[in-house]
Parts: sequence; structure tokens; C-alpha cells
Amino acid sequence: MTSVKSSADPGEYHLEKFALDPALNAIPERVASVHMTAVCGTAMGALAAVLQEKGIAVSGSDAGVYPPMSTFLTGRGITITEGFSAENLAYHPDLVVVGNAVRKDNPEVRAIAEKRLAYCSMPQAVNRFLVEDRQVVVIAGTHGKTTTSAMVAWLLSCAGYDPAFLIGGILGNFNANYHVGGGGYAVLEGDEYDTAFFDKGAKFLHYKPDIAVLTGVEFDHADIFTDLGHVKSVFDTFLLRIGKSGRLIAYDDDRNVKDLLAGKACKIEIYGEKSDSYWHTEKNWIQFPFSCFDVMQNGRLFGSFKMKLIGSHNRMNALSAVAVAAGLGISADVIAEGLETFAGVKRRQEIRGVKNGVMVIDDFAHHPTAVKKTVEAVKAFYPASRLFAVFEPRTNTSMRSVFQKVYPECFTGADTVCIRKPPLLGKIPEGQRFSSQQLVSDLKDKNIDAHYFSDTDHIIAFTATRAREGDIVLIMSNGGFDNIHERLLEAL
Repeated sequence: MTSVKSSADPGEYHLEKFALDPALNAIPERVASVHMTAVCGTAMGALAAVLQEKGIAVSGSDAGVYPPMSTFLTGRGITITEGFSAENLAYHPDLVVVGNAVRKDNPEVRAIAEKRLAYCSMPQAVNRFLVEDRQVVVIAGTHGKTTTSAMVAWLLSCAGYDPAFLIGGILGNFNANYHVGGGGYAVLEGDEYDTAFFDKGAKFLHYKPDIAVLTGVEFDHADIFTDLGHVKSVFDTFLLRIGKSGRLIAYDDDRNVKDLLAGKACKIEIYGEKSDSYWHTEKNWIQFPFSCFDVMQNGRLFGSFKMKLIGSHNRMNALSAVAVAAGLGISADVIAEGLETFAGVKRRQEIRGVKNGVMVIDDFAHHPTAVKKTVEAVKAFYPASRLFAVFEPRTNTSMRSVFQKVYPECFTGADTVCIRKPPLLGKIPEGQRFSSQQLVSDLKDKNIDAHYFSDTDHIIAFTATRAREGDIVLIMSNGGFDNIHERLLEAL
């Protein structure tokens, strides 16, 4: 069997000792059928659609087959099986793509070993079937990856470049998070989370970017990283993958980013709000419903832009996307049209509805920095409105006590704060658990109207009773939050 191995360099990731044969961790030269284990993840589902568009027969399985990914895939005629079983591999697919939610004791993993099937991780498959020989743009960083990747993909599309892309959120302009594309560029969201149980290296270490954006580096993913130094070491390895002819767009107001730039051979362009940065913004203003700003390039006006996204963090996301597009020869006029028509990403400041004058906004914010920036952005854009900030700590990091003393500083500007008990707290060892009650107590000490809730039903009842015309309810969680958005709109 002729194989194409992962593009990651030898030694960049480590295969654990387990039942699978490392020699089979390869993609055959000819692939007619693929099974995807844990197919309902956002990126895995998108990859399944990419493979199908490539003419490959795709099947999939997952422990939780649920909308929207389940309906998206079944609507495309992709067979999805509820639960994991060796029977799902009985037809001997040419390749099995193993998602990072799968453990080595999974019955389909055992079936791979018994049947000696070729297998690979999601980023390996992305490299082979989507990236191919295209120039690669990778957006990396603790925050802003999804929105920035979406902006870059849209700007390249507006310029007629028809890029391939795979991004961790649904783009409003495409109503999809992937595109096979016919052009010479591939835009990828660079995820620092681990690749698979057999590959504990970061996903983005499989990509070799021609252009990269580094939005900032903070401690996150406490379930896999031990400390900030550990996080920085992974990002350092990623940056070393940019060749001498490559280009790095790096944020100017992050000490960790500055540390990581030392010794890098690629061309580096700094962006941010500092007047001496190569790319920086000036004259930021609001012209409802747009956020407006000027962009300076090396001390000269590059162009004036407006977009429907709000907040300084989204202005920085847009600035880095402008830098990428300009470097690829796209004019300021085309970029301006692209930003003005950019329809955003679902679950990123997404207005889910307005009922009886109350606006409900959905946002993916969960890390303290993201929560703080999002609260500030919404309050600044709607200064006359009362702001209800509703937060569900759900990630493996936010459910840990690592940021217990940081979160109280993140809700300044909110008129009322509702904190839910972490829904999956049993996953965290007792001595490491985050306390929502303690956060509420700390917020009250700051004279913030804060309330603790053990479940979502009580948040809905409380908010529906208190909210009135002109108010905004900002709901922040990386999960579905028990469909709180639609249920609250109904209750209102």
C-alpha cells in the first residue's frame, strides 16, 4: 500500500504505545471510502462534507448524534450511526479518520487494530484532501481565531481568489464552515488543542503556513496544558514552521507574543493600536450599525473601513485580516467592500432575536479575556441599554478554579449578571473545581447586581421577569446552554 504520511515533521508529535500500528497512521494513495469516528464535531463534520465533494463515500459515527451537525450531514446523504461499534467498520473503509474526542479504548479503535485499517487524524486529512498544494494561511492565537479566519476567507472570496477554508464556526456569508474552493489559497483556523489520542501534539503543528496570524497567547485548555510556559512552547514550535519566505502578522500588545517573535526567520509585520506598529488603527468611531476605523500601513493611510462587528477585539481581528489581504495584493477598496458585507460568524455576537424590545445576543466567550472584551463591546455599542450578562462556565478550563480570581474583573459594565452552576462539574477533580457561588459573591462585593443559578430554567424565568423594552441579554457559553436563547425569546 502506497501511503502519504502526515505533513508534520518527524518528532513533532508522539504516538502513544497502544494497539494501533503506527505504520498504518497514513493515508493511502487512492481513497474511495472513509469512515469518520466522532463525526459530529464542527471540524469533523465539515471534513466529511469536503470528502464527499471530492467524490469519496463517507460514513460516520458519534456518541451524541444531534443537530445541527447531524441534520447537516444526513441532509447530504452521509450515513451517521448513533454510538461506536466495530460493526461500523465491517465494510473495511479505505481510511478511518479518528476525531480527538475518541479514546484508545473506543470499540472502533479496536476494530481498526483488528482489521489493520489505515487511519489518520483530522488535520492529517485536511492537509491531504483540502490543502493539497495550495498556499496556506493559518490563523492562530488564544482568542479571535474563528472570526479572523472567517474574515480572511471572505476577503479572499470578494477578491475572486475562491479560497478553500475550514473554520470552527459557521460563516454567515456562506452558511457553512468549509469550502473546497478552486483557487490557490487555503485558510485554516489553527487550533492549539491536541490532535488525537495517538497524537498529543497541537493540531496546528500539522500545517506549514505560508502566512500566519498570531492574535495573542494566554493560558487556556487547562486539561492539556500545565502552565503558560507549556502553551508558549507549543506556539513557538508552530511559528518555527513558517519558512524564511513566509509572513507572520503578530499582535503588538501581548508580551507573550513579543517573546515568541525572538529568533524567527520569517518576515514579521506587527499590528495593533500602537502608533509605531506597521499596521495600526486610528480614528475609531461608531456610525450605527457600523463600527468604523482608519487603517495605517507603515505610517501612511491605507484605507477607511466599516463593519457590523463591534468591540476593540473585533477591530483587531479585522486589522489582521486587512494585513493578510493586502499582502496578497488585494486593494483597499475591495477589502472595504468585504468588511462592510461580512456577515459574521454564528455564535459570535450573533443577535438571536428581539422580543418585546429585548435583544438576545449569543456569544462563544468563555475565557476571562473574551468575556471581558465582549461585555465591554456590547455595553459601549449600546450605551443606553441595560445589559444582562449571562455566563455558563462550561469548558475544561472555565470549570476549573484556575481563573476563579480573574472572572470577577470581567463583568464591569453589566447591569445584572447571571452565573450558572457549571453543568459538567463532575468531570473536574473536587479540589480544582470552579465555584459560581464564589464568583457571584465576589461580584456583589464590587456592587454588581449578581445572581447564582443551579440550572438554566431559573435563569430564563428570572431574566424574562426582569428584562424590559430596550434591554440587552448577552448570553456567553461555548455550549448549547440548554437552548436558552430560543427558550428565553419565547418566555419574553
